[in-house]
Amino acid sequence: MLRAVGAAVTLPWLEAMQPLSVLAVTPKRPKLRAGYLYFPNGVAKGSWEPAKVERDGRLRRLNKWMKELEPYKKDILIGHNIWTPRGNGHGAGTATWLTGGSYSGSRVSAGGASVDQIIARHVGRDTMLPSLEISMRGEGYFSNSLPRNSISWVNSKLPSTRDTNPRTIYDRMFRKASEGVTDKGVIDLVNDQAKSLKRRVGQADQRKIDEYLEALRAVEKRMEFAEKQTGKSELGQAEGIEFKRPPVGIPEDHETYMRTMMDLMVLGFWSGATRVGSLMLDHGQSNRYFDFIDGVRGTWHALSHYRDISGKTEDDDGINSWKTVSQKRDMYNAVTAWHHRQFAYMLGKMKSIDEGNGSLLDNTMLLYGSSLGDGHAHGEENLPVIFAGGGGGTVRSGRYLKYRRNYSLSKYHLATMQRMGVPVEEFAEVDSPMSGLTKHV
Repeated sequence: MLRAVGAAVTLPWLEAMQPLSVLAVTPKRPKLRAGYLYFPNGVAKGSWEPAKVERDGRLRRLNKWMKELEPYKKDILIGHNIWTPRGNGHGAGTATWLTGGSYSGSRVSAGGASVDQIIARHVGRDTMLPSLEISMRGEGYFSNSLPRNSISWVNSKLPSTRDTNPRTIYDRMFRKASEGVTDKGVIDLVNDQAKSLKRRVGQADQRKIDEYLEALRAVEKRMEFAEKQTGKSELGQAEGIEFKRPPVGIPEDHETYMRTMMDLMVLGFWSGATRVGSLMLDHGQSNRYFDFIDGVRGTWHALSHYRDISGKTEDDDGINSWKTVSQKRDMYNAVTAWHHRQFAYMLGKMKSIDEGNGSLLDNTMLLYGSSLGDGHAHGEENLPVIFAGGGGGTVRSGRYLKYRRNYSLSKYHLATMQRMGVPVEEFAEVDSPMSGLTKHV
């Protein structure tokens, strides 16, 4: 760890940290991480199937909406007929996505602790943060709905506190509040120690330290830029018009915001600040506008009901309408494809980080998906999910997991917990882990 007044930066694993007697043998694989990325409103029916699959299940070519993930098709598993038998809908489905339970709104119960918190109890004692719970700031009517804003639960009645401000998240991982706050960047505070350390390690470790510190700088610069832009927006308001300034560090550009949050999760895993984290890409019934995507009109939730084109249903904004189902479905798919591009960005970052025995992606298990299947039908069957990462060498990726009948997502959660070293034999309604992670189904 690099330490200075006001800052503490945990370093990634370096070769120099190993005893000399160990260097002569194959380096030990870094500890496994687990991450969960949730998006709301499901997908259009038929938009999640690969374009071409080999007889043995290998992914040959992804569909046109998943084209951004094409470079990483050997690092992912695409699920088919994955379902959550107890949780469904925008509220209950979101709240139980990681618990495998059923949600009771009358008494606020998610059916149990979520998988990330169970893992955190087991591995969190060895990390700065037991777990990382972060979320994009929600948009729309249900932004304050408890079940729609909670995928991580300490127990059946208590959701984990989630952070939406990049600056706050960054400071939780790399600042020492007991030593006060300073305007100097974390990198500046520990730079002298970093230089001293580089003089005592080999070239490979020197490159790792440089890459790691540069990644930290990139996040700091992005947040500083967001603050400046926010200030400019406030100054540019006409007199008499109230402008509610967003929390410090939240970029106005949605893509910049999302990628900053993804960077923070990657940094948390890479630095060793935490080994488990969750990121909500929006709340469970998001009414966010994606007008910044060419040809897209209407809110995300309205687009998810792609078979209703009049613009006059309770899900619509009263402004937009559509000519055909096909036109509206294409807009809905464009939003799905946009999120795939962001996930591909994160996969690329993780794959580029060499940990000595595989990449950070190789040593992680990621779940990316939604608690709704077909968005229009609010279906709990055939959920859109992607399992990414190598699981520390325990997952055979690059395949289409096409189960013949409904297959519980809880089996994946159980498999992840067992790989993370949690001594459990059952979770929610299942008593056996997911079999398809290692073999053809």
